[in-house]
Amino acid sequence: MYRPKIMNKWDAVLKICIALLCIPSTLYAGEIDLSGSRLFVSPSIKSPVKETIIRVLQEEVRKRTDIHLGITDGWSGSPVIALALSSDEILNGKPLPEKTQSSLQTESFSVVVEEDNSHPVVWLIGADERGVLFAAGHLLRTSLLADKQILFNSSNAIQSTPEYPVRGHQLGYRNTANSYDAWTKEQYEQYIRELVIFGTNCIETIPFDNTPSPHMKLSKEEMNRHISTICKNYGIDYWVWTPANVDLSDESLFRTEVKKHSDYYRECPHLSHVFVPGGDPGDNHPRYVMPFLKAIAAELEKYHPHAGVWVSLQGFSDEQIDYFYHYLETENPDWLRGVVSGPGSPPLSDTRYRLPKKYMHRHYADITHTVRCLYPTLRWDQAFALTLGREPVNPQPFYYAGLHDRYAPFTDGFLTYSDGAHDDLNKFIWTRKGWGMEEDATGITEQYVRFFFGTKPDDRVADAILGLERNWDGPIEANGGIEMTFLRWQQLEEAYPRLQNDWRWQMLLLRAYYDTYTKRRKLYEQGLEQEANKLLGQAPEMGAAKAMKLALKKVNEADLVNIAPSLRKKIDGYCDALYHSIGLQTSVEKYQASGAERGCVLDFVDYPLNNRWWLSDQFEKIGQMETEAEKLSALEVIAGWENPGKGSYYDNISNISQSPRVKTTVYDATDVAWWDRGKSRKRLSTQLFQNFPQLLYEDLDPKARYLIRIAGYGDALLRVDGERISPTLYNKELEEFKEFPIDRRFFQDGKLEVSFDEPEESHLNWRQYSKVCDIWLIKIY
Repeated sequence: MYRPKIMNKWDAVLKICIALLCIPSTLYAGEIDLSGSRLFVSPSIKSPVKETIIRVLQEEVRKRTDIHLGITDGWSGSPVIALALSSDEILNGKPLPEKTQSSLQTESFSVVVEEDNSHPVVWLIGADERGVLFAAGHLLRTSLLADKQILFNSSNAIQSTPEYPVRGHQLGYRNTANSYDAWTKEQYEQYIRELVIFGTNCIETIPFDNTPSPHMKLSKEEMNRHISTICKNYGIDYWVWTPANVDLSDESLFRTEVKKHSDYYRECPHLSHVFVPGGDPGDNHPRYVMPFLKAIAAELEKYHPHAGVWVSLQGFSDEQIDYFYHYLETENPDWLRGVVSGPGSPPLSDTRYRLPKKYMHRHYADITHTVRCLYPTLRWDQAFALTLGREPVNPQPFYYAGLHDRYAPFTDGFLTYSDGAHDDLNKFIWTRKGWGMEEDATGITEQYVRFFFGTKPDDRVADAILGLERNWDGPIEANGGIEMTFLRWQQLEEAYPRLQNDWRWQMLLLRAYYDTYTKRRKLYEQGLEQEANKLLGQAPEMGAAKAMKLALKKVNEADLVNIAPSLRKKIDGYCDALYHSIGLQTSVEKYQASGAERGCVLDFVDYPLNNRWWLSDQFEKIGQMETEAEKLSALEVIAGWENPGKGSYYDNISNISQSPRVKTTVYDATDVAWWDRGKSRKRLSTQLFQNFPQLLYEDLDPKARYLIRIAGYGDALLRVDGERISPTLYNKELEEFKEFPIDRRFFQDGKLEVSFDEPEESHLNWRQYSKVCDIWLIKIY
């Protein structure tokens, strides 16, 4: 406000009065004060969604502002938030804004501001009940909600139509989820509500998973009925994921499975779609799957006549896929609603091109996993892969926004695969991208921050979240942003004590501490190993036994000295806080997670980031060798593993910090083995691999002799400059070597391109496929 320089009392009063006349309020241009507003609700909005919308607005506003939005049937005395359908022409004598009357498509909405001095009206007008609900969500997301204050800027008035009709998430109440199984009815409704506020229109559960969980407060039957009822009350679709884990060629098992479905349909309060994956799990030929789908479709129509049946082609062979499409061509089934594309399915573009237009196509996108998945994290440092594992807190707004935009044009939308609350932000990114692809990752993240945290804009919390995503891009050693992002999160942690019990805030802080702790540990522990390798290089002078003893003592200093104990303590604290706030199970022993692979970051927080376990095992084997010469030869290989000598090159294929010549970083390039429940004692480079890496060597000596050495598992069908090369040594077990002499004609230009053919291994489980872990280009002379 303008503050005049006081000359005398009356001059000051005069100037203050002038200032007050010139500045009628402290609102910014376009801001409307709705702090004293009431709700006017059209009677044409059908129950139970009408009551749900009122409750959502009242409860979400009250928790943020301590203001109660009362109900009115008049237009005077206070600002009004009017809820109506576009088919309404008039509400208690007041006509709807002309441009919205009957002009909206399904699920669309308009937010229109009519300013009338102290009694403005903000219209929330939907094409249908969902449209009104999404309009209410827009108001909540874009308003400034503070203590005793509701401000809505008229620039946020909008007419909006969703781009994709299917926008949902799987929230399976089952043991393998790392948090959902611990939720109460209230937590489920609140989470679904928040997703709907951002534009989600469907939720999927897993009703037939009978694996017990020690965290469940309700039976799976009761909770799934409750989720179905929530969806009914919110007017959104309820899906179920129901794999057929029996042999459908067995007539008796077929009938039993159909009856199981029929019984569930009869008891389910609200059901919109049934999804049966063709595989993963399940192992039935489509000649049995399609009759099964037809049978359950008949049962579904009895109880939910508007519901649809969907199938995926996951795990189908080429012959089975052809059979499926031939069935559609010849039978043209009306009972089939559409096809789902998930992990193990044909490419989404292939499915859309082959699928008749009458059938819908849904993306079953994996936004929850970082490794051993459909969309692994790219350029992920090996240290993160080995400690954070498969289900860490993984806010990756830009990565998942890009994935959505890449595949969305081939679909009618998505229902994402999620195994817990750790992927929370990713759900909201996909929801908003499904509403409109023009929305960008930064803007959606800012909406997320404004709605859930209510932090000051100048604190730029969205940028701090984006910093966590950048922490995972490339080598830890070269990523100075990790420490800078950590510093910012420490400042935010101190600035917002009111958020200390907010589970979303806790997750982000856990990641900031974990990333930084891992970086500091890696630098320290890798340094110890480098010193140990120098000691091993002195073995010819000091003797093998002494060299091994000193080297092992050096790398084991990592177990004696914690490089960042205060960070480690914070990680413990946030893991404990998250278990109590949202049921996040970060440890098998401490928090009874269903398995070490299921988000157990606490169990791996101190997993070795140097090869001390492997060295201990190797030294034990070497110590049993008969001669000193054999021992020294073996130690020479270990000491020079990562440093093969002048003019030679080494690439740890899947360690972004040790693979400068590797050019493959696409989705299927890098993966992490899962041995001994993640506590493998194998060499770190052996635990990450690629199946068919591509490498480029430059600045080679055209007069030299070179040898390519490979460590991995199974076959390595090597090509150099596109030509298959024959080996002189070909061991297939882990950490044994294959060797390929390279003719000079390949590198006369100083360059060498390396690639691999795919061996025929369709008869094997994917975990037994051939792997490439380490590659050396060794200069012989």
